Amino acid sequence: MPKRIKPLSSLEVEKAKPRDKEYKLSDGGGLYLLVTTSGGKLWRLQYRFNGKQKGLAFGSYPEISLADARQRREDARKLIATDIDPCEIKKDQKGREQEQKKIDSNTFEKIAREWFAKQLPVWSKGHSDTVISRLERDVFPFVGNSPISEIKTSDMLNVIIRVDSRGAIDTALRIKIICGQVFRYAVMNEMADTDVMASIKPREVLSKRDKKHFAAITEPKQLHPLLRAIDEYRGSFIVKSALRLAPLVFVRPGELRKAEWEHFDLEAAEWRYFVTKTNKQHIVPLSSQALEILKALHPVTGNSKYVFTGRALSRPMSDNTINAALRYMGFDNSLMTAHGFRAMARTILDEVLHVRIDYIEHQLAHAVKDPNGRAYNRTAHLAERKKMMQLWADYLDELKSNTR
Repeated sequence: MPKRIKPLSSLEVEKAKPRDKEYKLSDGGGLYLLVTTSGGKLWRLQYRFNGKQKGLAFGSYPEISLADARQRREDARKLIATDIDPCEIKKDQKGREQEQKKIDSNTFEKIAREWFAKQLPVWSKGHSDTVISRLERDVFPFVGNSPISEIKTSDMLNVIIRVDSRGAIDTALRIKIICGQVFRYAVMNEMADTDVMASIKPREVLSKRDKKHFAAITEPKQLHPLLRAIDEYRGSFIVKSALRLAPLVFVRPGELRKAEWEHFDLEAAEWRYFVTKTNKQHIVPLSSQALEILKALHPVTGNSKYVFTGRALSRPMSDNTINAALRYMGFDNSLMTAHGFRAMARTILDEVLHVRIDYIEHQLAHAVKDPNGRAYNRTAHLAERKKMMQLWADYLDELKSNTR
């Protein structure tokens, strides 16, 4: 008859000390405490299953108490009695935990930031700032915490439609491209099975572009060649001055070409005129760069009513002059238009320079209302808009000199 093993007491477990070699303290029924040379106390269970000797680890003392270890022994013995191997159950559980951990760690935001970090060495600062800003503003808040392998096409479609709904069609299209690159990166690195962006067709889901949509360059990295081309323009000095001023003030083309000297106060650095669409006075703060252009032009057209005169000094330049100059420089109507300077400023001031949207809308002479539904007057946020216009002019100078 086998010798009966005396069960352990809690005091014996607590007082067990390390020795030169690890040793076992048996509790009976296959359960024992393994005491290591470093003082660790590990619960183990020895049992036989299908004629084979097997072992199962329950954890360490004191995290697992003697009572806990005994309960786990009894649970294991019940499984064995029903012809289930406790080791296989533990392996399955561990596998599920590892898989869940893998899923939890592979969120869209984590993978997107990993992908983004790999692009930084080859991207300009301006472009990288725009990409991460779009992700942080329009994507991460909605799918950032989701495991990328569980994100559906409908989830990403909602992200894009949400951006499109605020009228930012170009931004929605670029976000579709960015997210597609993130998903392809995940697929290549076996963190996702498919690129769910591939089945999204922008033309089918995004707002139809207005037939009067004017082409505009809204990517900072594409502005450098345009601004340099304007500086190197070899046509009329008056036309060149209009080209240089257009991006700085981003007014409607008709308002620029019909600008009158009497509406400019160069000392106060302001241009006040009545908006053609609303017949309300609008104020354009003038940056130091805009003032420099106007002061250089004044000796040429200052005796005329108009700032930008046509062939006859008594008339303004024609409505196609700026677009024709852009085409001459290689920027056709599918790439850039005179009206496009407005979209350029609207997009970059918002997405890159992070200026408050109501300041931008005021400066575009769009209707902006207060919380009570009343339209703001023409002087609203004028001090802030002055700072914005100088910030914008300085930013364009930096892009032109390619320092960003």
